[in-house]
Amino acid sequence: MSYGPPTPPTDIPTDLVNTLNESTSERLRHIARYAEELAEYKERETRLEEESDEDEIRERPDDLPDDVPSKATITIKEINDNRYYYWQWREGDQIKSKYKGPVNSNE
Repeated sequence: MSYGPPTPPTDIPTDLVNTLNESTSERLRHIARYAEELAEYKERETRLEEESDEDEIRERPDDLPDDVPSKATITIKEINDNRYYYWQWREGDQIKSKYKGPVNSNE
């Protein structure tokens, strides 16, 4: 272990290096924990986006509208004692739906 200060990576902005150099050891430990958690979060988000892109590549059902992703599933909603099919999928924290048609009473 060296007794001199570490050399910062060349791709870190100078103002960030200066801020870190002016920080206490305790604050630097908090920053290090935060940076590690943030890196893990961003890696997870990137991985989920890549998986989502792969899901989009899957073969689409014949009756799936162009504006509905292939990961959508069919759900049945009851409205005023009538039953209807809807395509349903998740976009981030939201659940999206698109009308498909009435449920046939013979099914």
